[in-house]
Amino acid sequence: MKQYVVDAFADRVFEGNPAAVCLPESWPSEERMMAITRENNLSETAFAVREGEDWRLRWFTPGGEIDLCGHATLAAAYAISRFVDPDAEELRFQTLSGLLTVKREGELYSMDFPAYTLKPLEVTDAITEALGARPKEVWRARDLVCVFDDPQEVIQMKPDLDKVRALKGALMQVTAPGTGTETTDPSGSTGGETGTGSPETPDQPEDPGIIVVPPEEPATPDANQGLDPVTGEPLPMGG
Repeated sequence: MKQYVVDAFADRVFEGNPAAVCLPESWPSEERMMAITRENNLSETAFAVREGEDWRLRWFTPGGEIDLCGHATLAAAYAISRFVDPDAEELRFQTLSGLLTVKREGELYSMDFPAYTLKPLEVTDAITEALGARPKEVWRARDLVCVFDDPQEVIQMKPDLDKVRALKGALMQVTAPGTGTETTDPSGSTGGETGTGSPETPDQPEDPGIIVVPPEEPATPDANQGLDPVTGEPLPMGG
């Protein structure tokens, strides 16, 4: 079985959001996949096995299997098109979240992900204390999405992670309209500024039933499934 580490959303190594991609000929045991994932110690390790014209794709964190991961999907598409099927212009992945398609145009890759259906929530004191700032709006589907007016509040935010973990939601996302002048990472991303962290990072990552993600990810496209319905259009991702 070959494994690759791909830095998604970057044009050089050691930047972007890394994911490990394993391409076995047949499925390893759950125990073996979890052992590989924990040894990698990255936010996600993807396993992909060819099934006819498609690929079956699964994602694991050090705490267990998850139902969706955008940057690891992009990483898997890159590894397959670079090292396995260099003529492929479209890759179809069968996943726990349904069919995901990645298209390649030269050195560029694009993904189609479904948008979440969000419901508005009350802006509570608990959310305000956790983030250290009061959002204008709060929405929830899988994740909590907090909307601010000023992008500088997002860029300079220093949340209380213990209080964030106490909130309900798979991830906590904070966002604000960008002015086009903000730069929050070495790649120079601007536009709608977004931070994504986890309210549910456990204290015991050895428990295989618990999902583990880092306190904040540098870039994660599946987070935009919750952001796009709020903004009404696909968002460029900031730091």
